[in-house]
Amino acid sequence: MWMRMMTICLERVTRTIATAKLPVLFLLRGLAIDFAELPQYIWPSANTNFRSNSGHFSSRHHGRGGRQRYDDKLVADMKLGNNLETLSHKCPPLQEPCEIARLSRTADGSVFFDDRCLRRFRHGIFQEREADLNVGYANFVEKAEDADGFGDLLCCLRENNIPLDNIHFVTFRNNLNKIMGTAYNRSEPWEMGVHKRNHTVYLDVRKLPEAPLDERRRRMMYWGYAFERLATEHTTFEDSEFVDANAEYCALIRTKLGAHRIIMGAEMDCYDGIRNGKRQYIELKTSRVIDSRTVERFEKEKLLKFWIQSFIAGVPKIVCAYRDDSGFIKRVELMRTMEITQRVKERNLWQGGVCLAFADQVLCWLYGSVKENEDYLLRYNPQSDRLELRKADFCSPAISKHVSELN
Repeated sequence: MWMRMMTICLERVTRTIATAKLPVLFLLRGLAIDFAELPQYIWPSANTNFRSNSGHFSSRHHGRGGRQRYDDKLVADMKLGNNLETLSHKCPPLQEPCEIARLSRTADGSVFFDDRCLRRFRHGIFQEREADLNVGYANFVEKAEDADGFGDLLCCLRENNIPLDNIHFVTFRNNLNKIMGTAYNRSEPWEMGVHKRNHTVYLDVRKLPEAPLDERRRRMMYWGYAFERLATEHTTFEDSEFVDANAEYCALIRTKLGAHRIIMGAEMDCYDGIRNGKRQYIELKTSRVIDSRTVERFEKEKLLKFWIQSFIAGVPKIVCAYRDDSGFIKRVELMRTMEITQRVKERNLWQGGVCLAFADQVLCWLYGSVKENEDYLLRYNPQSDRLELRKADFCSPAISKHVSELN
């Protein structure tokens, strides 16, 4: 089974077609659920407001697409309020994530719809002590920002003849990470493109402007890639002259949160064999060594991000390397995704169910707010603590091409 929690959480959900503005759920009938066993979940409160309004929004730079123009019309907004006051024992169902396709991008940018770039996990990493993650830094090749990742994902769907008739959302996992994380993290702004075509909403990644990486931050970023290389089979620093961040493997996953069917692309670091016909993916992470003074912050912030990223895509394990400030590995820990929520339960730092219910609430509001063949920008504004949906006059060429080839 996918997991015990999801088994007891499953509801009878209507086969909501993608043309429905809002999903409708069946009432539970004859289903015995011990709600004391479930995590707590959030639903709309008296402090959660939905409204449509007009507003002002100036043009700005947005991620890879350069300058894109957005209308000054505020279509709808959602005031988040204090979600911790509205916890509920209601469990939004999450179907077991199912891999439906895959794609590989080689270092030279070539794309193949297979698993040639998927690496296997190397168990010897648990015996590594004092491994230097700085090795190879001088020859590090950073990921190109102009890579058409979403276009490749959509092309993969077409090549595999995957129907989208009843799919409500197509996105990269990163966008779902942002939404789920906002249940607790109200300090980080984000935005994404929203485009409804043929009753399916495409969520396009948008990167906010960032200051250029200084030498220290660039080196720390490299440590993550270096650990990924060290933790996978047939890769040592001696068998290649450099680490190239452009080579990657992406799994296309279908799932269902509440009544919304979702297809997401999720970059996978490696896998540890196949069990019951499923690849056992592993997320590889690095973090500064923790002690009694920093453990709470680590569990409150980093473990939340680790859990969201792995859980929503059905990744069962996370391997984290704890390194010192000079980039030397001190220890390596294996975490099971389903055990993380129990780890933070005693401190009451966060609850996974709150993130799921929050995302379900946002997706219901979003799908019911957008219109066919129209384009929007969805952004989270920490200052006003609200989600803003604004009219846009830009759609990614990759989405337009995808839709035209489907017709």
